[in-house]
Amino acid sequence: MEAEAAMAAAAAAAATGAVRVEKVRGRSAVTRCFAKYPLKLIAPSKAGRASSGAAWLYAITYGGGIVSGDIISCTVAVGDGCAAAMTTQASTKVYKAVDSKCSEQVLEARVGEDALFALIPDPVTCFSMARYHQKQVFHVFPNSNLVVVDWFTSGRYESGEKWNFSFYKSINHILLEDQPLFIDSVLLEQSSNFSIADRMQEYNVVAMVILLGPKLKHTQDQMQDEVKKMMSVQLRPPTSAGGRYSTRSQPLHPQRPPIIASCSPFGRMGTGMVARITAVSTESVYSFLRHHLAALEPFLGACPYPAS
Repeated sequence: MEAEAAMAAAAAAAATGAVRVEKVRGRSAVTRCFAKYPLKLIAPSKAGRASSGAAWLYAITYGGGIVSGDIISCTVAVGDGCAAAMTTQASTKVYKAVDSKCSEQVLEARVGEDALFALIPDPVTCFSMARYHQKQVFHVFPNSNLVVVDWFTSGRYESGEKWNFSFYKSINHILLEDQPLFIDSVLLEQSSNFSIADRMQEYNVVAMVILLGPKLKHTQDQMQDEVKKMMSVQLRPPTSAGGRYSTRSQPLHPQRPPIIASCSPFGRMGTGMVARITAVSTESVYSFLRHHLAALEPFLGACPYPAS
């Protein structure tokens, strides 16, 4: 235990950001908020409905993006019975790598008993030749509640820059009382045989949503039901207008749906759920998240990803 405490203290000392949320007069309040270059943390005093009692945090980088070689490390502690949301003000831009230096972000969060932590950022957008690596570790209890949205785009695709970055890796670990509950890794890297663009075809956005905890069970069930219905319609084989004996030919390569989603439970008794989404446009994913995470408003005091 002493060794673990020493490691945690060393990690906190090396962090570029540290946040603590605790109960103050019956409300969740940010009692510690530290950040240094290249990270800036903003904890607005008014965000969402006051009746929700939730604390909000905005993570911002100086210069509007992450420069080659930047390393951002942040720790978050959400106390027992607290509710906190951490978001961004715009997409996280990762600039071109210089001398193959990777830009890195590391987040370690501890979510207390009966607490709720929602990590709901805008997407990561890697510019041409960028190299980016992020790792997120969440420590939870059996009755902790966790929302994680982890997503990225193909780049500045509206300007023709599509899947031109060199390297992208994202790792997410959830530890239940220090035992692995959920481990996920996404890696995209340019290859001499097939480029990332060749593999991704017309899709420009990849997203993952994690929902965990008793307070989010209804949201999990609703998302799974609606995704199942949506995909059963979108992936239904086309039928001939003239019936089974019609001679009208069908296209050899039917058009792919603009958004594809799937949901899978994880953990004992399906206490958690992960949804995976890929889409042609960023706005379609924003709409998906806005709709399916609207049920978080009573806990956070505001809907994630409000329409602009």
